[in-house]
Amino acid sequence: MKHPLGVILAGGQATRMGGGDKGLLPLGSGTILSHVIDRLEPQVAGLALNANGDPARFAHLRLPVIADSIDGFAGPLSGVLAGLDWAATQGASHIVTAAADTPFFPCDLVPRLLQSAEDASTQIALSRTPDGRHPTFGLWPTALRDDLRAALNDGLRKVVLWTDKHGCATAAFPDDAAFFNVNTPQDLVKAEHML
Repeated sequence: MKHPLGVILAGGQATRMGGGDKGLLPLGSGTILSHVIDRLEPQVAGLALNANGDPARFAHLRLPVIADSIDGFAGPLSGVLAGLDWAATQGASHIVTAAADTPFFPCDLVPRLLQSAEDASTQIALSRTPDGRHPTFGLWPTALRDDLRAALNDGLRKVVLWTDKHGCATAAFPDDAAFFNVNTPQDLVKAEHML
């Protein structure tokens, strides 16, 4: 399989952070999102940002901004679907997703997901730590996008219910902290210390 495209999922509502774009909050010398981009970009063949609302607020990133195609806030799977639809227009067979609020994910995320899917002969792979699965960090095939669209239109919102139906490998990472995500102002303080 050639290098997948990367899609950063930034479509969440950030309610615990008071709303707005968590990814644009300052962290170190950049923003949470700039750290995510710096980690994912070298691992993929191209990168897009899944975000809803006015895309102009991300213009400085010089990335394609793709909105959810499912009406109403349908959760991370609608961002995955938006990414799959975008990747299909680029001729890509797969995408790897990463959450926009998780600045310390592994620098070998993509090769580990690809290897896990290959070893298990599956098209989907999710990240796992001792804490459990991290379904916003996954490998997804564009071939299943219409199946996912139908499931979302039927009201499905839970990622693992859909992935398990299609056979899903997991890439095991030893450190729970690698997938630490910034949800609250306290988390942002902790992230500064982790830097």
